[in-house]
Amino acid sequence: CGGSVSDPSGVLQSPNYPGNYPNDADCVWEIQVENNFRVTLTFRDIVMQSRTCQHDYIEVYDGPLHSSPLLGRFCSGSFPTYVSSSNMMSVRFHSDSRFSFRGFQAHYSSIPAGHNTTIQCLPDYMRVVVSRDYLQSQGYSARRVTLNDKRCRPTVTSQEVVFNIPYNGCGTIQEENNDTINYSNTIRVASSGYIIKRKKNINLHVSCKMLRKSWQQVVYAAEDTVDVDEYQFGRYNMNITFYESPAFRRQVRASPYYIDLNQNLYLQACLHSPDPNLKVVVDTCVAAPDPRDFNTLAYYLVRNGCPRDSSYATFYSPSSHFARFKFNAFEFMSRHPSVYLKCQMLVCRLGDYSSHCYRGCSSRPKRDTSPAEEHMDVVVGPLQLRGGDAPSGSSG
Repeated sequence: CGGSVSDPSGVLQSPNYPGNYPNDADCVWEIQVENNFRVTLTFRDIVMQSRTCQHDYIEVYDGPLHSSPLLGRFCSGSFPTYVSSSNMMSVRFHSDSRFSFRGFQAHYSSIPAGHNTTIQCLPDYMRVVVSRDYLQSQGYSARRVTLNDKRCRPTVTSQEVVFNIPYNGCGTIQEENNDTINYSNTIRVASSGYIIKRKKNINLHVSCKMLRKSWQQVVYAAEDTVDVDEYQFGRYNMNITFYESPAFRRQVRASPYYIDLNQNLYLQACLHSPDPNLKVVVDTCVAAPDPRDFNTLAYYLVRNGCPRDSSYATFYSPSSHFARFKFNAFEFMSRHPSVYLKCQMLVCRLGDYSSHCYRGCSSRPKRDTSPAEEHMDVVVGPLQLRGGDAPSGSSG
């Protein structure tokens, strides 16, 4: 149960709904809609063990589970509606080992944020767009909008002022704060008039924050002049590629990738980020015949940093943005024509020895202790057996 949800609208419901949910369930749904949209969540049915909500309950968070405010916790009563302050919301369902009931059903949709300032955290830079009509309506000129580093100029069109702010330049500051890695800068809007100033200058503080699960984008205005409060969420840019040999020089570009049983398979995960102080490692890799279902029939190669398959091994990497590993094609493939691989990668701060990137195989507590980690899921495949057992019309 649970998982990542990215459709503009949909339905969430407890496991087995409208039948009774199982005992000892702990499900987390992360709803992430488009940038500059909000999530509206409405509950249509709630039948759970009530009273104090200590045993079975639903929690709604205004963003990622471990780093966002709790909007509500409940187990019965009226059917509430919640609206996020960002393009992301998390819903957690928990049940204990006692009683079981029908559970819940909820509908969500996305609505436009409707602000005059938007922000996107892209892989290499922050993109901030300010409406010229909005500036003019407040009595400000687009020509007086600058960054801290005035050498980094915006692009001014007939309708917008657009800043592309790099994470490692233009005065961007990098710091760690609780469970985030912050990249922040300031856009300044100066008022006109040198002798008599009737308006305050505006400081738009812009930051992209790396949380455990996502990029968080924030814009807020200082000095009480303009009330702008924007949060957006995105994802790191990462991919996994097969290579022909342990030298990791020639990529395998064919899809499907036709292989032989017990053949050595070499893979490299690559994190695309301009921040040199990040490290990526392989946390979990699971194989399955269905790219949409890695639970029903699954084979783990490595789980929570602990190898489960005797052929799994890691390699030295020349960059902390790469993670290299291998395993052997296994007998699992003799019963299924195609196999897909889903790997959860872990991104941490380079040199953060309290993070799971450096701990290796260990039993994981419910909450990570590192100040900055993110999990990324990447699916690769299909793998197909070479020869007569491989279907001719398959593609990835």
